[in-house]
Amino acid sequence: MASGIVSHDTEKRMVLVSGRAHPELAEAVAGELECELVPTSAFDFANGEIYVRFSESVRGAFAFCLQSHTAPINKWIMEHLIMCDALKRASARSITAIAPFYGYARQDKKHRGREPISARLMADLFETAGATRLMSVDLHTAQIQGFFNGPVDHLWSLPILANYVRTRVDRSRLTVVSPDAGRVRLADQWSDWLGAPLAIIHKRRDPAVANKVRVHELVGEVDGRTCVIVDDMIDTAGTIIEAAQALAKNGASQVLVAATHAVLSGPAVDRLADSAISEVVVTDTLPIDEDKRIGKLTVLSIAPLIARAIREVFDDGSVTSLFDGNA
Repeated sequence: MASGIVSHDTEKRMVLVSGRAHPELAEAVAGELECELVPTSAFDFANGEIYVRFSESVRGAFAFCLQSHTAPINKWIMEHLIMCDALKRASARSITAIAPFYGYARQDKKHRGREPISARLMADLFETAGATRLMSVDLHTAQIQGFFNGPVDHLWSLPILANYVRTRVDRSRLTVVSPDAGRVRLADQWSDWLGAPLAIIHKRRDPAVANKVRVHELVGEVDGRTCVIVDDMIDTAGTIIEAAQALAKNGASQVLVAATHAVLSGPAVDRLADSAISEVVVTDTLPIDEDKRIGKLTVLSIAPLIARAIREVFDDGSVTSLFDGNA
């Protein structure tokens, strides 16, 4: 395989570079594109500073710079920025920063005075580093697309996840569940895709305890039905577990969970393992260590979607066309 893709009609050259956060995903994307990753030297100095150098020329190339913002998240974001800066200073024609999971996406607005809008800061940092385009999967809120002064390709994992779920359930007994009011739009899209009714769990966070939720009421019919809770991410799994308990209390016969980003912080894995949830379906936008791959966890590859989006961008096609008719 070549280390880049050349369009012979226009003499355009595309290169794919990756940081160290999630090499398995990078290799999978390169495999889908039938190219090789640009050889890269990257290491940490003794004081933690990061060094990056690409081992071949990227001058005039359409560069796609892939990095998953996983833990330790600040380190990998910094490496992503440094890679973009290196591409800019090496005269890449364009730089698409690909963050399958966009770090700090949950800090997209001010809830109280004297708070930052860190998701906007992230966009500003990538622009300063030289990124001319951003690509991400299932941003926490759609408004983040407006934070970057350039094109933003917002990819959806819904078709991947929903097509898998429909093979695992009796759709005539299926109810799609939003775990809170903020995920209603996402759940509504799932409902349309699967032709299933929608239920909503209304809950409020306990202001005295971080990451603690308190369920109030459930709207919708779940008694005797298979319920799939949908969300963009699973972090500590507190919201998911509270939702599953509410569904069981209201007579659900089976509970599944589908989410794009498996952050799985702190007690998440133990909580999911000890719960009555029968299956947790996620994608590999973030690396998942072997000790977190419990029996009920199913991981679907996001690489084909990212590779198709890269090809559309490189060929001046339409990323939106990837999702036409999907809902």
